[in-house]
Amino acid sequence: MDEVSRGRVVSRDGTEIAYERYGAGRAVVLVDGPDGAGRVLAGLLARRFRVVTYERRGAAAVEREIEDLAAVLGAAGPGAALHGAGTGAVLALAGAAAGLPVGAVSVYEPEPLADGLVRTVHARVLVVDGGASPAAVRRTARDLSAALPRARHRTLTGQTGEVAPHVLAPVLAEFLEEPPEGPVQAVSV
Repeated sequence: MDEVSRGRVVSRDGTEIAYERYGAGRAVVLVDGPDGAGRVLAGLLARRFRVVTYERRGAAAVEREIEDLAAVLGAAGPGAALHGAGTGAVLALAGAAAGLPVGAVSVYEPEPLADGLVRTVHARVLVVDGGASPAAVRRTARDLSAALPRARHRTLTGQTGEVAPHVLAPVLAEFLEEPPEGPVQAVSV
């Protein structure tokens, strides 16, 4: 990540949200868990995309976090994609369900979601899990993929909840570079 630009946006309730932007091209917002573990992934994706990371609130209500995400998407630009892992995966899908203007959503090993929320996600979605993750986690990912209207599922062989960024990045890049109406299928890698 050579060049980084930093900025701030103001969420609906007046809270300032700091963000960093790397790279150039189509925008992708990384919705990390509260620990912000996606810096390496951001660096890898910034070779092909304009990647935006931001500081999430620690223990905010989902509604506040969706408002924060909306502000960050405004800074990222129209049609930005989202990628989330862990709690960030749930937030990315909740934001898409709330009608935020997202181009596509990818999630890594999301927690189970309410059926009502799942049915309101109309964006293209990639649901990814690790082949070495517990069976229940993998089943949740497959079930979510089957329940979403426009989703596909990928399993990354040998990966766990601590996915290697260099394994995940090319899978995300391939998905994000597809035309908006790309094929929907399940694939193992």
